[in-house]
Amino acid sequence: MEISRKQRSIDSFDNMLKGKNIILAVSGSISAYKAAYIIRLLIQSEASVRVIMTDASEHFITPLTLSTLAKSPVYRDFTKDESTGEWNNHVELGLWADAFLIAPATANTIAKMATGHADSFLLATYLSSKCPVFIAPAMDLDMYKHGSTQDNLKLLISRNNHIIYPESGELASGLVGEGRLAEPENIVNHLDNYFAEKLTLHGKKVLITAGPTYEHIDPVRFIGNHSSGKMGIALAEEAANRGAEVTLIHGPISLEVPKSIHTIIPITSANDMLIACQEQFNHNHITLMAAAVADYTPDSVSHEKIKKSQENWSIPLRKTTDILHWMGQNKKDGQLLIGFALETNNEIAHAKDKLHRKNLDAIILNSLKNEGAGFKTNTNQISIIDTHNNCINFELKEKLAVAIDIFNFVEQMHR
Repeated sequence: MEISRKQRSIDSFDNMLKGKNIILAVSGSISAYKAAYIIRLLIQSEASVRVIMTDASEHFITPLTLSTLAKSPVYRDFTKDESTGEWNNHVELGLWADAFLIAPATANTIAKMATGHADSFLLATYLSSKCPVFIAPAMDLDMYKHGSTQDNLKLLISRNNHIIYPESGELASGLVGEGRLAEPENIVNHLDNYFAEKLTLHGKKVLITAGPTYEHIDPVRFIGNHSSGKMGIALAEEAANRGAEVTLIHGPISLEVPKSIHTIIPITSANDMLIACQEQFNHNHITLMAAAVADYTPDSVSHEKIKKSQENWSIPLRKTTDILHWMGQNKKDGQLLIGFALETNNEIAHAKDKLHRKNLDAIILNSLKNEGAGFKTNTNQISIIDTHNNCINFELKEKLAVAIDIFNFVEQMHR
């Protein structure tokens, strides 16, 4: 499949490559020196880059140059350390990547890709990759126009590889014509455009809350809950993957937040969450409130640790401000507000009541009765209820897959 030839200046990137994992494979063409410029542009776009070099490519540019620019060691062979037998895992590398770019791709490399050869680390990694593959041919005019090369390219296109076609110009042989490696800016533009076209939420701002809140009793104790933040983080990652500008407000969590999240606001208490949400809510098109916010907080907080001195100890509590209700009362036309309900009994009835009482557009329900759902697990089982009381039930899935289901629903509502 030929990808769009729409071009944008490198200065006008919307940073579609931010947080993306890119493999750049360099084969033995005199244009291999351009790999240095490609890496530099990818790094400027905040992508993570791993470089593979063939033996022949090292005649034209050194591994030291490319590893320095990529800020990571270059992959050259299957063996990392012959004395210990340590090996480079081409399968793991292939699965790591969001895109595999071969630039320059010689006639020899293209032929071996088409025939399924695996006699180099580059080719073995190519065969292991699940991500989109971009091939930027570079060779002399007669080699590029030869029927075998054109047939190989057609075969690779039929297998859903993307060709970044060479440009016309003066070639190393002295001939003038097609075969010149596309300029680095154009190559990076191709990748940028590819991800932009896949980003169904591009241009949208999404607010997501995640994790618990901690309501302090004294400097060492607090009232909290078992929320891990996994569902909220999965939602934030999926929204970013679809091109949204994501603001994540999260309570105390131990999870790593994806680099693709635009704005991260860590908070501790329900009142912290309220202040952050009030500051951010009106700036966003879509809001998903996945955090488990405390309903009650201590009336007062001791500045020193409370000593154990009596048999019974009671803590006066007061209600926290209902953030979701505040949002429902203050949302504007066109804003989409989705809440979450974790229930233990009368699940559907309680969720529908919350949906209408708080003026939500939809509510995501899960039940602690369902094994594998709820706090701390890597899985969840949800139902989505809309304002017409339609209920869509989903099977137990990994939370990343649940996030996909939720955003498929969100996109249908937001059209």
